[in-house]
Amino acid sequence: MWKLKIGEDGESLISRNNFIGREHWEFDPNAGTDEERAEVERLRQQFTNNRFSIKQSSDLLMRLQLRKENKCGPIPAAVQVGEEEKITKEALIATMRRALTFYSSIQAHDGHWPADFAGPLFFIQPLVIELYITGSLDVILGAEHKKEIIRYLYNHQ
Repeated sequence: MWKLKIGEDGESLISRNNFIGREHWEFDPNAGTDEERAEVERLRQQFTNNRFSIKQSSDLLMRLQLRKENKCGPIPAAVQVGEEEKITKEALIATMRRALTFYSSIQAHDGHWPADFAGPLFFIQPLVIELYITGSLDVILGAEHKKEIIRYLYNHQ
């Protein structure tokens, strides 16, 4: 299972600022329970099924991990207000609580909100080509990295 590491070192990583703001993913085949692995697969399938209507992954795996670590409790239900209905103070407070709970649940331990940077899709292809040409592909990218790169490209093509 993949785990997002925030502000931590990693194999072959160097830092002059103690890794502040550094985010990287590490794969641990033994991490997580059977239920957590099943939930990860469900989220992956959900994104694949919706990839034509929802272009971003919404950081589903990252959010799953951070919500587990932050333990902010359940996110309150959305307040429904009709077009002609007046917005009450209670509805406003409930909506603000919902927003605060949501953003607190996905905040990293160092205070920032990690996010997927899926805008430009032109970074991964040159990396793979370069690693292939230099004969480093299998040294730098393990089997799980290759699998996720293929999944990423398939979902964004």
